Amino acid sequence: MPDIKIFVADDVSESGLEPLRAAGFVVEKRTGLKGDELAEAVAGADGVVVRSETKVTAALLEAAGRLRVIGRAGVGVDNIDVAAATARGVVVMNAPDGNTMTTAEHTLALLLALARRVPHGQASLKAGRWERKKFVGVELRGKTLGVVGLGRIGRVVASRAQGFEMKVVAFDPFVAPEQVREQGIELASLEEVCERADFVTVHSPLTPETRGLIGAREFARMKTGVRVINCARGGLVDERALYEAIKEGRVAGAALDVFEEEPPPADHPLLSLEEVVATPHLGASTREAQEGVAVIVAEQMRDFFLTGAVRGAVNLPAVGAQELKALEPYLRLAERLGRFQAQIVDEPVHAVEISYAGEAAGLDAAPVTRAFLAGLLRNMSARVNVVNALLIAEERGINVTVSHRHAASTDAREAVRTRVLTTAGEHTVSGALFGPGADGRITEIEGFRIEVVPEGNMLLMRSSDVPGVVGRVGTILGDHDVNISRFHLGGRRERGGEAMSVIETDAPVDDSTLEELRAFGPVISARRISLED
Repeated sequence: MPDIKIFVADDVSESGLEPLRAAGFVVEKRTGLKGDELAEAVAGADGVVVRSETKVTAALLEAAGRLRVIGRAGVGVDNIDVAAATARGVVVMNAPDGNTMTTAEHTLALLLALARRVPHGQASLKAGRWERKKFVGVELRGKTLGVVGLGRIGRVVASRAQGFEMKVVAFDPFVAPEQVREQGIELASLEEVCERADFVTVHSPLTPETRGLIGAREFARMKTGVRVINCARGGLVDERALYEAIKEGRVAGAALDVFEEEPPPADHPLLSLEEVVATPHLGASTREAQEGVAVIVAEQMRDFFLTGAVRGAVNLPAVGAQELKALEPYLRLAERLGRFQAQIVDEPVHAVEISYAGEAAGLDAAPVTRAFLAGLLRNMSARVNVVNALLIAEERGINVTVSHRHAASTDAREAVRTRVLTTAGEHTVSGALFGPGADGRITEIEGFRIEVVPEGNMLLMRSSDVPGVVGRVGTILGDHDVNISRFHLGGRRERGGEAMSVIETDAPVDDSTLEELRAFGPVISARRISLED
């Protein structure tokens, strides 16, 4: 084997890099490089290790002709152009579990500091004052902790909070009640969590759908005197809405380790409030965690170079050009079918069935299946992707079944048929490719025949098959300045029965428009769907 060179671009624990050195690799560590200096340093590297400081851009990847793997000593890969890395056949690895315990502990530290007003008391005492009566706190015992997001960190926080004799009520649409019942965690809707909790802690991934997850509407539902903690991602909590809720007296205090903009500006409104406890993104800042994530990613990179094993990857390994050309349209279609299914499912998912027919049945179905699961589960966890989607499904107790249908019994309009089973029933969505450009389209929704290109903003509506529905729906949308780009009517099952329509709109339909549509008598259900890139 030729010499393997690993370039370490950020301040990674020295002891954590030992697995690479022990394997005989050349390890060069130079931090703080930028521009041409950084490009020159990585030009001859087979692997690069980064934390969050160094930005691995498409241009940097272009300069790194030998690069085969990027190791992120941490969880998030926001500083890495994963798409560009995948296009160049570069594997991107991270250490998704390395920060679990330390972030959970920091959440608890802020929970206690907020409840007992520890920073305020310390600041007063160091200023020469003795103000015992001013800093009266609250006990955790007997209080309700609302946990938004029950991934690894959320579950650790819930477990530790129960040690303080707190009651835990949680919201996570991807967790079934039986999965957490033995842990003494009660699942509820986000609205109910907001209404019941004395403390609310957020542990969701940051996606376009979860940005502003806790906003003005959620604060309005919370009981007066609630306290809010965010050690997950800036942007999950609407900072302006939080400021207003504190000023109004509804929120008694907040503890923040993360901000939408980091570092936050010195004149950030929340930092001016005495009710706010803040730390500079210290959730993963312990000696143990920093060494742990370094060891994890170093061992993964070592095994990749020595044996070809891929662990902790966040992107799809390189695929042959011919195979990729055949798979690409199906991968895109499957991912869109998954995202569509995710937005029509309200209950925890316990099983997924995917069947392939026609040309799709002759391809390697595994990448297509992973693409569907990645779309279905993308809002459940920040680490879901086409590589680990099957593992995430398994962790969540979701049984995945794949089958291939015989040509004689195949409807060409259902090349990829997906069936999602939940605690309340099932949902089906199918798709196929059409035309010389391999245009992927949805061809069936909940048993209704329909043909829709899965992209952009949509309104999915079920209604009674009676005269006047289309006209009235169009009027309601027009009154709310919603422009209809296409109106698709599904094949009805029987005259005068139930009908389905998909309405493509130029912008997302807002809540007030949805409420008016749902109030229209013939409308059985209406929900917005977003398949924007």
